[in-house]
Amino acid sequence: MRMRVAAYALITRGEGDDREILLPHWNEGGMSGWTLPGGGVEPGEHPADGAVREVKEETGYDVRLTSLLGVDSAVLPISARGDELQALRILYRAEIVGGELAVELDGTTDDVAWHRLRDVPGLRHVHAVDWALGHLDDAGSPLR
Repeated sequence: MRMRVAAYALITRGEGDDREILLPHWNEGGMSGWTLPGGGVEPGEHPADGAVREVKEETGYDVRLTSLLGVDSAVLPISARGDELQALRILYRAEIVGGELAVELDGTTDDVAWHRLRDVPGLRHVHAVDWALGHLDDAGSPLR
């Protein structure tokens, strides 16, 4: 079994019925859906640094991580032969500190947009979005 460690950011803006979440659109290997900004941590890279880097690549925004919200683990089949992948996902809350919204070039995402939270259930999205929404109002653990 292989393991993939990935770090993601939950980024929202607004309040009440107008609250929005930032989601890139993932499109890879014939699969697609709205996802969280983030992705694989490079060898030797701290997960927090990986989350900041991935957010910049996929959204154009510079962010500051404000808290650790959770860690999730899932075992996924990755081939018809029965190979498996353990996906270890780390979720941070982040706030935008600079940059401008921009679509990633030559990556695994092909769009990025702000979506009203109430519209997310109707979007084709990956499971990680639902997991993150479960942490929407959590304070999380402060980063050291």
